[in-house]
Amino acid sequence: MSKVVKVIEIMAESKESWEDAAMNAIKEASSTVDNIKSINISNMSAKVDKNKIVRYRINAQISFDVN
Repeated sequence: MSKVVKVIEIMAESKESWEDAAMNAIKEASSTVDNIKSINISNMSAKVDKNKIVRYRINAQISFDVN
């Protein structure tokens, strides 16, 4: 039997870091999706206020097995 993997695109952010933003993406996706296998970060950006980063943002593709 063939294995089927589905990919969804997620945008997430964090006040702490890009790594934390990635963890937030996985956490949110896992609330509705099971069997997450990987995350691919396609874009990283940041919001700046008064010369300081105030939000770390990512665009990511999350893949998971389809049962």
